[in-house]
Amino acid sequence: MDEVRNGAILGVDHVSVVVSDAQASAAFYRQVLGLADADRPDLGFPGAWLRLSGTITLHLLELPNPDPATGRPEHGGRDRHVALRVADTAPFIARLDALSWPYTRSKSGRDAVFFRDPDGNALELVGLAA
Repeated sequence: MDEVRNGAILGVDHVSVVVSDAQASAAFYRQVLGLADADRPDLGFPGAWLRLSGTITLHLLELPNPDPATGRPEHGGRDRHVALRVADTAPFIARLDALSWPYTRSKSGRDAVFFRDPDGNALELVGLAA
């Protein structure tokens, strides 16, 4: 068993993403990534929490987006992004294809796919074999 040490990083608790419409973005993440809702307290502004894995959550913060959606690199791997480990990227690519949603594959040849959410936030899905 790993020893818990004072001052050690124990893991990732959550990832926050700024979105312009929390309800629409939550629907997108539910549909593309298959995420379920997580309990979110009333924080005084709109948002949503979605379960990524185990106790790790995705926090959607509905705020004016400080990043422009245009003028960003086409390939999300050349921009700020969140990388999520998945067993296989194929089911996610099928969901993106069904929505006619743009994505790019990893330039390295790994089993990885990059796409942007409705606000231009980049995400990477990395297959276990990558």
